[in-house]
Amino acid sequence: MSPLTSRRGLLFGTAAVSAGAFLAGCTSNEVKDDKPAANDQPAAGDKPGKHVTIGFAGPQADHGWLNAINANAKSRAAKYSDVTLEITEGSNDTAAQIGQIETLINKKVDVLVVLPADGKALTQVGLKAMRAGIPVVNLDRVFNTPQAYRCWIGGDNYGMGLSAGHYIGEKLKGKADARVIELAGLDNLELTKQRTQGFDDALKNYPNIKKVARQAADFTVESGQTKMAQLLQAQPEFDALWNHDDDQGVGALRAIQQAGRDDFLMVGGAGALSAFQAIKQDNSVLKATVLYPPTMAASAIDLARALGQGKGVGGLAEYEIPASITLYSAVVDKDNVDRYMPTGFR
Repeated sequence: MSPLTSRRGLLFGTAAVSAGAFLAGCTSNEVKDDKPAANDQPAAGDKPGKHVTIGFAGPQADHGWLNAINANAKSRAAKYSDVTLEITEGSNDTAAQIGQIETLINKKVDVLVVLPADGKALTQVGLKAMRAGIPVVNLDRVFNTPQAYRCWIGGDNYGMGLSAGHYIGEKLKGKADARVIELAGLDNLELTKQRTQGFDDALKNYPNIKKVARQAADFTVESGQTKMAQLLQAQPEFDALWNHDDDQGVGALRAIQQAGRDDFLMVGGAGALSAFQAIKQDNSVLKATVLYPPTMAASAIDLARALGQGKGVGGLAEYEIPASITLYSAVVDKDNVDRYMPTGFR
């Protein structure tokens, strides 16, 4: 994805004015000040400003991560006295979600935040909002064209795989002929392919490690338990496991415990509270997880508020908010788990 950059304001005056300035510069004996002009455009902060009504539309919260997305959006909006959040009832039916977004458009909300059930299927309603003058913050699942949103913010699936692979690689660096297995998510999803590609690319940096097996589950506890049991039976010896999703990881840990296995290390994915707690307790094979942070929904509310108030982002020099923000997939292990514990989703 190569999001288009945001529209820039006109920087220069007419050609005549420019020519006049050039001539003055050539004839003046005054010392020129080459220091660049500072950006004094205010950034959005905690201090109340212009009131903004934000419409929020996401899919049905049928997964711990999605439920955390909704919770993060609501709690962040409640923090601001100048924000009203119009939130829809989540739906995985694309037609229903399109209808919900169209309702928000008809209500003339100031800004829309949309996590589409299907980015491709909802692209047209994103375009409709933008054409109606309502800027869209596209959350995670990207629309087919950057014309359908003003800003995209989301996680890094390829980066998850990279982080997991490098963490495992460093842990097994001194072990000859190390063997690794992978418990993936749904194989028909592009995000699963990206996570696997990142993992494989990271492992290329460690010639002593070979990935010997991969099994796809479907992000549920039940599938995690079933598919992990199959992996354990097929692979009696290995040194590390990467599991793509902490929800299915609950089932994977059950299968591991039932098999009485504790001879390898496990790395999870996403950042569930249950994974953080297990990492802190340090009494299972689960030693780390790589983040796909649902806090992105809180950040999307911040971006929408800044858009509605015509402000930039604190810490950046530009007048406008970025066109695209990709979140980093940090590794959480026993050394930093306390820091991330409050962000864990149930």
